[in-house]
Amino acid sequence: MGENDIERRTCIRFKIPGATVNYQRKSRLPKPSFMEEFCPVMDISRGGIRFLTQKVVKPDTEVTLRISVPGERIPFTMKGIVKWSAPSEGKSYQFQVGVQFHAYGMDKDQNLPQTMVKIMALEQKFADKVKAGEEPSGSDKDEFQI
Repeated sequence: MGENDIERRTCIRFKIPGATVNYQRKSRLPKPSFMEEFCPVMDISRGGIRFLTQKVVKPDTEVTLRISVPGERIPFTMKGIVKWSAPSEGKSYQFQVGVQFHAYGMDKDQNLPQTMVKIMALEQKFADKVKAGEEPSGSDKDEFQI
């Protein structure tokens, strides 16, 4: 990271092996169907999520996400906005997408506070696997090699 580069993330990102996400774009039509289902989650935090997809999702697109975690009976739902989309290095999925979650609260377009509690519990369960002071290696690094 250069001298002028600032790390803007304030939340710990962590991986949940086998987690998937279904997403749909915000629409004026009632209950639109999910655009794509069972997209692999690359990482998640209290503030957002990164996942793989076959379809282009443009930045500034409002989305609703249904996140499924192995071993959990019920998926949880999050609302957010696409911040970036980029080609994926993998062969199975063409793109990766970064979504920033909306604020937590009780208003219409906010995420329910109990979903933050859920993510915090998942963070404790999965983020502890990377011990403090150890440098991540390979696919656990924050940078991508092109």
